[in-house]
Amino acid sequence: MVAKDHEAHPLVPLPRHVEWHDGICALPSDVAVVADQPDAAAVATMFVMDLATQSGIRPHLAAEPRGIDVTLQLHAHRADLGTEGYELFAAADGLGLVAATPHGLWNATRTALQLIHVDGTLPAAHILDMPRFEWRGAMLDVARHPFTAGDVCRFVDLIARHKLNRLHLHLTDDQGWRLEIPDWPALSLVGGSTATGGDPGGWFTLSDWAHIVAYASDRFVSIVPEVDMPGHTNAALASVPNLNPDGVAPPLYTGKEVGFSSLRLDLPLTRRFVSDVVATLAAVTPGEYLHIGGDEAHSTDPDAYVEFITFLQMEVERHGKSMVGWEEITAAPLNRHSLVQHWLRPETAAKAPRACRIIMSPARHTYLDMQHAEGDPIGRRWAGAIDLPTIHDWDPATQIPDVDDHRIAGVEAPLWTEKVRTFEQVQTLCFPRLLCLAEVGWTQQAQRSWPSFAPRLAAATERLAADGVPVYRSASLASDG
Repeated sequence: MVAKDHEAHPLVPLPRHVEWHDGICALPSDVAVVADQPDAAAVATMFVMDLATQSGIRPHLAAEPRGIDVTLQLHAHRADLGTEGYELFAAADGLGLVAATPHGLWNATRTALQLIHVDGTLPAAHILDMPRFEWRGAMLDVARHPFTAGDVCRFVDLIARHKLNRLHLHLTDDQGWRLEIPDWPALSLVGGSTATGGDPGGWFTLSDWAHIVAYASDRFVSIVPEVDMPGHTNAALASVPNLNPDGVAPPLYTGKEVGFSSLRLDLPLTRRFVSDVVATLAAVTPGEYLHIGGDEAHSTDPDAYVEFITFLQMEVERHGKSMVGWEEITAAPLNRHSLVQHWLRPETAAKAPRACRIIMSPARHTYLDMQHAEGDPIGRRWAGAIDLPTIHDWDPATQIPDVDDHRIAGVEAPLWTEKVRTFEQVQTLCFPRLLCLAEVGWTQQAQRSWPSFAPRLAAATERLAADGVPVYRSASLASDG
């Protein structure tokens, strides 16, 4: 018998195909978790730790099946599953997870963890699943206010639970420089000493960065570092006097205005500075993408701006990476590997060459620094209050004319931190709204509706709250869930 009620077993995001069957899978208290290959064993190790944390059973790794077990299998021939898809079988004789790649197995374990109750039981089911979009991300601005490596790793944990797979870290801005660049120590010592509103500064050492990158990699989250250029650069200008035309460093800045600073390629030091920064980012970040910012460069001459973005693109690609930039970079000639991140004006993003793909981050639907509701004590207002349905109920394929799923790399929700001072505030602004974005990025459009999603989201929100996450209690869930 097949049950069709997803609300009875609330999964976020909703898988592509689910069949609920009669009966249960009852995992024994000492259940064995068996992986058929070394790459699968790494995922199995994480699954064992997570399952032990959330349930009353004590799973362990084993070399061979012995009864009612959990098995993780890599089948490279399963091209139909793609790089992130999986198949899950839960029945009386055990739980089986199958994928073509370790990333697919990771996604299977995230679904399994949502299904398994504290007593080790889960419903009998068959799930065949894969994502709508490749890029499903969150952005955390650590430049306006710094956060610790531990905070960032906790954030990775929270987004990875729901199959978000990109963490974009906005590392530099007018108010702060947050990553050590060994050849330019003043960037962190001077530029990293301040934060918005005069709050304490801080920065990541390269050791901190290595820890963040490795921690995220273990959870199949790619770190995308952003060094914003040519605008949003006062922290750099204040740190390195010769980046300024007169050789005089401006004061450090702790306000909230934008658009007043700019690097200049016509100065002798600028190209070497940019090359060194990009080289360091490329060397310490294993992912495919480097984000170069490119937004709100109001103080940069338009021709100089095009020259700057062209130079940045060349530098990024020289180190074997692909460039990502905010939609303003469409003013420059872009290569097909570069990604354009839409945030404000669809007509600007639409200027991207047809070979370029687009990350959808429209402010009205994805900006997590906006208030949840009018009158909230934290959050900004310029893009409007953004409640849960506002994030959930939009289709990325209708955002820009002639930009459909084939040209959309994915979706990302930014959290800017001009008015966000603590990691508790970060979590309250992000959760459960980021779970809405997880469903937008993963679940097929035809499957999505708010009435179906709301009860599943309510259950997922309670799971987060039980884990100590300071979630926002939305009236939308109170009325719908």
